[in-house]
Amino acid sequence: MSTNCNNDCSSCGENCSSRTAPQSFLKQLHEGSSVGRVIAVVSGKGGVGKSLVTGLLACEMQRRGHRAAVLDADVTGPSVPQMFGVEGPARGGEDFILPCQSMGGIQMMSMNLLLPHTTDPVVWRGPIIAGAVEQFWTDVIWDNVDYMFVDMPPGTGDVPLTVFQSLPVNGVVVVTSPQELVGMIVEKAVNMAGMMSKPVVGLVENMSYYVCPDCGKAHSIFGESHIDETAAKFGIPHVAKLPINHEFAAACDAGKIETVEVPELKELADYIERM
Repeated sequence: MSTNCNNDCSSCGENCSSRTAPQSFLKQLHEGSSVGRVIAVVSGKGGVGKSLVTGLLACEMQRRGHRAAVLDADVTGPSVPQMFGVEGPARGGEDFILPCQSMGGIQMMSMNLLLPHTTDPVVWRGPIIAGAVEQFWTDVIWDNVDYMFVDMPPGTGDVPLTVFQSLPVNGVVVVTSPQELVGMIVEKAVNMAGMMSKPVVGLVENMSYYVCPDCGKAHSIFGESHIDETAAKFGIPHVAKLPINHEFAAACDAGKIETVEVPELKELADYIERM
């Protein structure tokens, strides 16, 4: 230990041999950016509607008069721009990128806004993908964003780890579907959030049931829901169950997700608004 050490690790460099305080991996925003709350939307596996929920939550907050944004961290499978009907390329300069905006004013950045063609594959290794996600945070000039929703890739790999360590995540929303197998994988996502000391603020079960248009009865197409048990087990404060609704898919395919309102997400949005 240095004889001049005052035990104030905030005043020393990262390579100080006497450092005892935990090192922060948080990355700084661009000097022209301002972001309030950051909500990570995750899933243990793909195909459960994580991007849909991300988009719907952003739309709900924008509809309430807040300035919402979506950071599409699913670099190899980006779908956010298409849901909002937004096309690139994003503009920028030597040291900054400007986010694109939807018709309703939601700011967003996605790899598909930077590629020459939206169908071009991103064939990169994990560290490069993680670096790109960091740049979406550090190099994009986010304009007075109140709520940023980060659409994570499925699983618990490099990118979720990068987001949890590099961005000041205030809360996590976990998206799932009713199958028993998916429930097991959901616990992995919840446990990862716990390992990273990030609070899970909501559990959303997509494709939870189907309402028959003839008799009005709800049918559990993919099996009975266990989401309430999972939420109780982990102390997750809010649960939302979304129905199977062809209008959701049709709106996303047409780039009109902002026209969709989902009452089942309003309580979760209320909670996020109070954070």
